[in-house]
Amino acid sequence: MRFTRLEREKITDGFLSIQSAESSLRDVDESRVPELDGIHNCLKSADRTLRRILRFSPARKKQGA
Repeated sequence: MRFTRLEREKITDGFLSIQSAESSLRDVDESRVPELDGIHNCLKSADRTLRRILRFSPARKKQGA
């Protein structure tokens, strides 16, 4: 699937937000936050998926170019 430049930018923004969330939660005491392990797993899964999308989905060329 090919994405427009705007779509790729939005996916990249989401990817960077996920990385930021992972980083922010890294030093949180797991005993104080229920299901923190599940949250980490969810973020890792989303990170992998978005990386794969960006890696294997080239940008769509503009029509008429």
